[in-house]
Amino acid sequence: MRIPQAQAEKLDRVAFELKIPKQDLIAGLVEDMKIAPGFTRRRTEVVEIDDNVSVGRASFLPYAPMEVLTLPLAADLLHVEEDVVVEMAEAGDLPGRKLGDEWRFSRIALIKWLGRAE
Repeated sequence: MRIPQAQAEKLDRVAFELKIPKQDLIAGLVEDMKIAPGFTRRRTEVVEIDDNVSVGRASFLPYAPMEVLTLPLAADLLHVEEDVVVEMAEAGDLPGRKLGDEWRFSRIALIKWLGRAE
């Protein structure tokens, strides 16, 4: 994971002051947040260790995936090239609709299609 230089230096300082590896520090913060599918919003505050170090506040919100996908997003979801998605949609093998010149796909329909047995 990459973070800005200023925050990386603060992380180094906090890890040094607490005498724990940075990996363990971050893992502990993540564990405190209970990040998992369906988690609820929480806020964590870290108390200042001294006058020079302030970690601050963090807030995490669950990611709500888009329900209607464009061609690039559908291709990304299926991990294939866009032309494969267009070819299958035009042949009626893949659920989707053409609106004007552009394709739209239901995320749920694509996942159901992907999971069905043939």
